[in-house]
Amino acid sequence: MRFLLEVTMDGEALAKDPAGELGRILRYWGGNLRHYALEPGDGSAIHDSGYREVGRWSVEDAS
Repeated sequence: MRFLLEVTMDGEALAKDPAGELGRILRYWGGNLRHYALEPGDGSAIHDSGYREVGRWSVEDAS
């Protein structure tokens, strides 16, 4: 299996404070992952602090 997290860094919140906003995203999703089985096919959109979609995480089969 492979866990993928992709965040577009040119959005408003990420352009203003990239390290702070990316840190917030990683803390939020790091804590939220316990609600998922983390099996291939799992995934969700990622939102910044302004609730704008900035990316996605997913679990994929490694093959």
